[in-house]
Amino acid sequence: MRQNEMFLLKLGEVVLKGQNRRSFEDRLVANTARRLRSCGSFQVYIRQSTIYAEPTTETCDMEAAYAAARQVFGVVSVARAVPCEKTVESIVETAKNYLAGDFASAKSFKVESKRADKNYPMNSIQVSQAVGGELAEAFPHVTVDVHDPDLTVHVEIREKYAYVHAPAVPGAGGLPVGMGGHAISLLSGGLDSPVSSWMMARRGVELEMVHFVSPPYTSQQAQDKVLELARLLTRYCGRLRVHIVPFTEIQEEIRKNCPEEYFTLIMRRFMMRLAQAIAKRAGAKALITGESLGQVASQTMMALAVTDDVAEMPVLRPLIGMDKVEIIRMSREIGTYDTSILPYEDCCTVFTPRHPATRPKVEDVRAAEAKLDVEGLMARSLEGEEWVWVKP
Repeated sequence: MRQNEMFLLKLGEVVLKGQNRRSFEDRLVANTARRLRSCGSFQVYIRQSTIYAEPTTETCDMEAAYAAARQVFGVVSVARAVPCEKTVESIVETAKNYLAGDFASAKSFKVESKRADKNYPMNSIQVSQAVGGELAEAFPHVTVDVHDPDLTVHVEIREKYAYVHAPAVPGAGGLPVGMGGHAISLLSGGLDSPVSSWMMARRGVELEMVHFVSPPYTSQQAQDKVLELARLLTRYCGRLRVHIVPFTEIQEEIRKNCPEEYFTLIMRRFMMRLAQAIAKRAGAKALITGESLGQVASQTMMALAVTDDVAEMPVLRPLIGMDKVEIIRMSREIGTYDTSILPYEDCCTVFTPRHPATRPKVEDVRAAEAKLDVEGLMARSLEGEEWVWVKP
């Protein structure tokens, strides 16, 4: 760890909040502190729309903390910085030492200054000119280029100190997890549901996961795959509770008693009912699915209406207007793609109809489903529910 190095985390849309902004900031500070805890001891606090994360021991893993800070929802950018006294001499000396490696590889540079302390005697332009002039003399092989430099030296004049850093890197954006309510996400082993979960967590939603298993038609490897997907999401969401719900009897009863073209639709209706029962018990207020309009037969507009017929709470579908290329790109970006494509079947592929209904009518599906003991099947499924805490 470089001497005195720390992190500056800049807030995103949290700064647009009104009278409840403080609650968003407090939650973001708490989430950041919790996320950095595994990387060492950090003091985390907020001043002037910036979160400061300062290591309190030399044993802190700064690389891991840097990566973790970038995955905190609500943070729009992260900079590694060094504080110093608020004098031009101290700022120049800090920049010379801290950014020596950057200057060694750069051919041009400029200085950008921000004066958050409005009582400071020099304005931002004057600070940039003074510091830039001194650095140009210290590194004569590097020219000044205010339009397209290889290196931008950032100077921030704040309450107690000045901070010197190279350009910040993008953060995860969004809103702090916990400020957008509590929802249950239906997590399969595919590409879509981890991305939809990530997108809703990015809007501040606190998640719990539900996964349906159908042994012997689905394997332990398939369940382990889903738990690994949940673990990958914890880098952004924090720890997650995954509800494992047995689904074999329900699927077998559907196959025995219902028309084949409705197999998937009736299965989806049971999943919504079960997830909703778990949501009510957990105090969650919505369900989240990875459905995208028209992607498969059970995701046409009429099919979605059949599924929603049993829903008593909002069903959030963040992928509804996205195509598969976009979803794959996002799964790569958030780190779930390689796990999602592992070749283990989930219960959604069990008893797949050869010719599924794409324009179903709600009343027809209700009539087909009437042959089943819905309440009894649900009760036995929920009796077999298990749950697992998954941590980063």
